[in-house]
Amino acid sequence: MLVLVLDSSTPAVTAALAEVTADRVVLRAERRTVDARAHGELLAPAIEAVLAEAGARPADLTALVAGLGPGPFTGLRVGLVTAATMGQVLSIPTYGVGSLDALGRDAGTGRRVLVATDARRREIYWAAFDEAGVRVAGPAVDAPAVVAGRLAELGVTVAVGEGAQRYADILGLPVPPEPTFPSGYALAELAADRVRAAAPGERLVPLYLRRPDAVAATGHKSVLP
Repeated sequence: MLVLVLDSSTPAVTAALAEVTADRVVLRAERRTVDARAHGELLAPAIEAVLAEAGARPADLTALVAGLGPGPFTGLRVGLVTAATMGQVLSIPTYGVGSLDALGRDAGTGRRVLVATDARRREIYWAAFDEAGVRVAGPAVDAPAVVAGRLAELGVTVAVGEGAQRYADILGLPVPPEPTFPSGYALAELAADRVRAAAPGERLVPLYLRRPDAVAATGHKSVLP
């Protein structure tokens, strides 16, 4: 079963092609470009590239998997609208995966991990995972200092992600250089059971956690003298 995986919840624009078998997930191709201002321009070429690398066509796809965020409004919706549109056109199911959950999977097990991505406005999107890789807190958006105040309660010993790297001095935790962004492989793994079971497709609902920067005007200013 060939699955197209998309994520645009961070500055990284990711497209990947994964093969889901009865007992494993094999990554066939992946493209990632880090550019917070060009999600719309970069995603379609990335999809074309991974399909070409694997010698596949859109008609060969069994399902689509998309990272649901949390993430900034404009970037996140690019991946979700693309996945939803392709799923509808190809008549194949779409499945959503929390992008922080994918980063938690990339971080591995055996330790309590804080996952954090950059939420801008001097805040981070974050979640905490136990030794088995199960999410025990979040997803949430907070100032790094607020999260730092909860570290003892959460029992985490390491932090991963772009947000953790940016605010490492405030969080006060070891931060390895990788993972930084959700991988296509982890997103595919977290959706693999649904793909294998041919579960009904899901509506891809973005996880914004806060309102977009642009809001509608609440009143009208007179232009008359």
